[in-house]
Amino acid sequence: MKILFLTNNIVSITLFQYIKNKEKDVILFEAKLSKENIIEIKPDLIISYNYRYIISREIINIMNNRVINLHISYLPFNRGAYPNVWSFLDDTPKGVTIHLIDEGIDTGDIICQKEVIFENEDEETLRTSYNKLHREIQNLFIDNYEDIKSLSFNPKKQPHFGTIHYIKDFEKLKHLLGDEGWDIKIKELKIRYNRWLYEQNNL
Repeated sequence: MKILFLTNNIVSITLFQYIKNKEKDVILFEAKLSKENIIEIKPDLIISYNYRYIISREIINIMNNRVINLHISYLPFNRGAYPNVWSFLDDTPKGVTIHLIDEGIDTGDIICQKEVIFENEDEETLRTSYNKLHREIQNLFIDNYEDIKSLSFNPKKQPHFGTIHYIKDFEKLKHLLGDEGWDIKIKELKIRYNRWLYEQNNL
């Protein structure tokens, strides 16, 4: 089996190495994927994990339901960018999801998912929660790898409700992270966010 592994984030490399140890032909790909790449490489399966580019409808059609994405949210909540941040700010369910890629943003049929509970949320930071979600999604992938590889799963449609955020949404409030950056505690970020919302609504 030939697997094309799409990523732009070092956090994904652990999972890439796992697959590479299981399969003979695994290609790490970081550039924008084109139809010509697919014709040349002829992958049996595409796995997208922390990949910044949108995969075109043409490629999705060529691959015929063999393009899979790993997303660190409990879909249908927090589709799009910075799902971990928004799960806390919007107080939505937290978790991880592996799903088929369609033409929408994180709207494809769900292969498997897991809700993740942060029992001591006050002590969590954006960094620790982010790292935990990546551990969870990699474990979920490994636990379901044989079914994913053989396409022997029964995907389910996503509900019509849910939430989505874009990069521009986070850009408006990233100043709230302050000097702490990604090490800001979730509790403090929520306080700053609610104060900022109040100020925006009362200008």
